Amino acid sequence: MKSKEDYFYRVAKNLLVGGLLMICFACGDKNKVASEIAETDINLEVIRFDREFAESGPSDIPNLKHKYPFLFPPQYTDSIWEAKLSDTLQISLHNEVDMVFGGFKEEADDLELLFKHIHHYFPKYNIPKVITLTSDVDYNNRIILTDSLLLIGLDNYLGNEHRFYAGIQSYIASGLDKRFLVSDVAGAFVKKVIPRSRDRSFLSKMVYYGKELYVKEKLMPASTDGQKIGYSEAQLAWAQANEEQIWRYLIERELLYSTDNKLDLRFLDPAPFSKFRLELDNESPGRIGRYMGWQIVRAFMDNNDLSLQQLLNISAEEIFRQANYKPKRY
Repeated sequence: MKSKEDYFYRVAKNLLVGGLLMICFACGDKNKVASEIAETDINLEVIRFDREFAESGPSDIPNLKHKYPFLFPPQYTDSIWEAKLSDTLQISLHNEVDMVFGGFKEEADDLELLFKHIHHYFPKYNIPKVITLTSDVDYNNRIILTDSLLLIGLDNYLGNEHRFYAGIQSYIASGLDKRFLVSDVAGAFVKKVIPRSRDRSFLSKMVYYGKELYVKEKLMPASTDGQKIGYSEAQLAWAQANEEQIWRYLIERELLYSTDNKLDLRFLDPAPFSKFRLELDNESPGRIGRYMGWQIVRAFMDNNDLSLQQLLNISAEEIFRQANYKPKRY
């Protein structure tokens, strides 16, 4: 008769082998998806309107208006556009964009990869035409995505310490960097495919943003989690290190099912920090509720074999119930 030690050794060995096989199969599936996406053929057209306009003369304005009517509001006369061609600030904007982006090749490649992922997960979506421009640092509209066009204001991605952003609050300026450009485009797309819930609870809002971030995670797997949520690496590390504390705070104060809109300002909306009304506030990044919603959705998807399309319409309550979310300890 074999000893108990032999028996437990064989059981442990079988479990280990089984676990390794499951990991191999999972890696194989991921590699297969990555290969399929890489081989996807899409036609992404990128038009450098910012350069085309900067290199034009007054006589070219009528042709540009005919070519890009959606970029020339009818209430503005040609003289306005002609003046912009010689305006020193506009020339400076163009020069700074050129220094940061050059020929835009790296960004165009990243956008193409993003849209390949979008095409893979959302095959009915029509790939838009990409048009780059300058927008007088209109950071609230840095990305505009319509059914057929993607407008990117490149002067909103010159780096958080750029002199053009000197009067902008630091928590906003921190996102004005080209490493967040593709993430912002992905975010604009995701907002179009995730339906808003009528549920006004804080949990429902957290899960909505969690869905956004989870879909972004699948659309841009090569990017860091910080890029996806718009955090610096230090801010992301803080969120990870304090995840358990944050969750305990939300539970102990019974905030999950609250419909108090002030919670949006404290934990969901862009802000210099999240507002726990504790000493740790100044250390925390803003929008921490979105980060927590992301972890809930991740836990749910880890427990359920569902497609992204199926995830989008599942209620926050069902996601929370089936997630069995437990904060990670770092």
